[in-house]
Amino acid sequence: MPNDTRAARYIGAAPPAGHGPHRYFVVVHALDIPSTGVPADATPAVLGFTMAGHTLGRAVLTATAETPA
Repeated sequence: MPNDTRAARYIGAAPPAGHGPHRYFVVVHALDIPSTGVPADATPAVLGFTMAGHTLGRAVLTATAETPA
């Protein structure tokens, strides 16, 4: 599935140098269905919309990263 830049890969954290700490969120959803049926080339927005009505629970991990100046 493509990311927000439409690339089918992980780009990773890369805050601009000297910009201060940036927050990154890792979110895991528990769904009440075995598959969303969303095609692999759909956008993250389509996946999120499809999952919204099937979410039983979710966990969020917040991390920070900073690139010194």
